[in-house]
Amino acid sequence: MEEEASMKFFSDQNTSYADILPPHEARARIEVSVLNLLRVLNSTDPAISDLSLINRKRSNSCVNKGILTDVSYIFLSTSFTKSSLTNAKTAKAFVRVWKVMEMCFQILLQGKRVTQRELFYKLLCDSPDYFSSQLEVNRSVQDVVALLRCSRFSLGIMASTRGLVAGRLSLQEPGKEAVDCSACGSSGFPISGDLNLLDNTIITSDARYIILVEKHAIFHRLVEDRVFNHIPCVFVTAKGYPDIATRFFLHRMSITFPHLPILALVDWNPAGLAILCTFKFGSVGMGLEAYRYACNVKWIGLRGDDLNLIPQESLVPLKPKDSQIAKSLLSSKILQENYREELSLMIETGKRAEIEALYCHGYNYLGKYIATKIVQGKYI
Repeated sequence: MEEEASMKFFSDQNTSYADILPPHEARARIEVSVLNLLRVLNSTDPAISDLSLINRKRSNSCVNKGILTDVSYIFLSTSFTKSSLTNAKTAKAFVRVWKVMEMCFQILLQGKRVTQRELFYKLLCDSPDYFSSQLEVNRSVQDVVALLRCSRFSLGIMASTRGLVAGRLSLQEPGKEAVDCSACGSSGFPISGDLNLLDNTIITSDARYIILVEKHAIFHRLVEDRVFNHIPCVFVTAKGYPDIATRFFLHRMSITFPHLPILALVDWNPAGLAILCTFKFGSVGMGLEAYRYACNVKWIGLRGDDLNLIPQESLVPLKPKDSQIAKSLLSSKILQENYREELSLMIETGKRAEIEALYCHGYNYLGKYIATKIVQGKYI
């Protein structure tokens, strides 16, 4: 009887990915899951079944190394965790799943899109006993994604974004005039958080490179200097750790222009490498959607062989947080050998260097630095 009561919404429980669905299909999956729960509750031997959810811990992650392509990405294996109403530790998490699912159903019915931040405040207002932090909402959203096997965007949840793009690129959203990203000034053009809109935007470019920039200030300098006129490129930044929309946009660029190298300019420290790896491989925290945001990013700088360009006084000691990130990266299955060597050098020297340290050669040096690296093919 216990086996019969278990909730299996879909037969293929071993496929760790999330579908992109139109609203009516996403609503149908929610309805099926609710009907399954009601069937269990109304059975002759009613029982609250466990929710079997994909384990989103690093120990359950694997790396798919491309054979016909250079793109590798993180995906989740077939290890599951259980959330049950009868377990005091997981009871609230069990209820949160259904609360979020209910909210998503209403959002889809209304034909709206909301950010996870907006969703948090609505849930905080409607169900304060179950939601007290953004993290609880984020985890519950991923639980719903894992349960229904559909992307968060299919559930009406829009990505918040910090991303900007500038350079030799034209973007034409449906029903609107094309935007010339070389004429948007040093502020660049904001990347939309509407993934459906990004997916349907017409993208054209005569660039030869896509340059991913970790820092907003560096992006601003490169665009203000119109470096894209000297190096035919497109500049993209997420202003630090990458948001979903910027990752999706870069992934879309990599598919639209598969011949364009994507070169990352990040600080020479563990955090900079972590940012690069998130763009390159995706992240475990994205659960079943991780693979949708991976693209073949190459590391152009800063790197260990650039330290001779930087005055010793510009090198600063690694912080405790740097050491934690380094330890996490070294334990990861995704880190390729030449990246491990760079990370080991950081740990060995106990130093870190920021891109701004190159300004010792003048404020216009960054363009020359990137051009030299490209000409010499010095990216890994």
